Amino acid sequence: MTGFKNFILRDNLVELAVAFVMATAFAAVVTATAAVIMDIIGKVVGQPDFSTYAPSGISIGAWLTAVVSFVIMAAIVYFLIVKPYTAAKDRFFPAEESGTPADVALLEEIRDLLKAQRTV
Repeated sequence: MTGFKNFILRDNLVELAVAFVMATAFAAVVTATAAVIMDIIGKVVGQPDFSTYAPSGISIGAWLTAVVSFVIMAAIVYFLIVKPYTAAKDRFFPAEESGTPADVALLEEIRDLLKAQRTV
């Protein structure tokens, strides 16, 4: 029973569960947004679902619909999630300046001082 309690109360399990719930909710938002964009395409082109499209008897309509939907979903995720997240992360948590870390700089200084003492 103790092992089960430890398993349930692990931090990463709770974080994983929260991430799963959030991902499921987010997937619904992205799917709904893609449906809206597909409807707009349907208003412009005349048909939002290309499933019946079959040039020369080859049914590529379902594949074409899936590709267009995937590209729309990828654009939604990139432009509405990834870009703003990256910009906010860079703004609020800037990357450390590149260069020599303080401990390495201190060791190099000690090395240089020891080298200078040997030559004197």
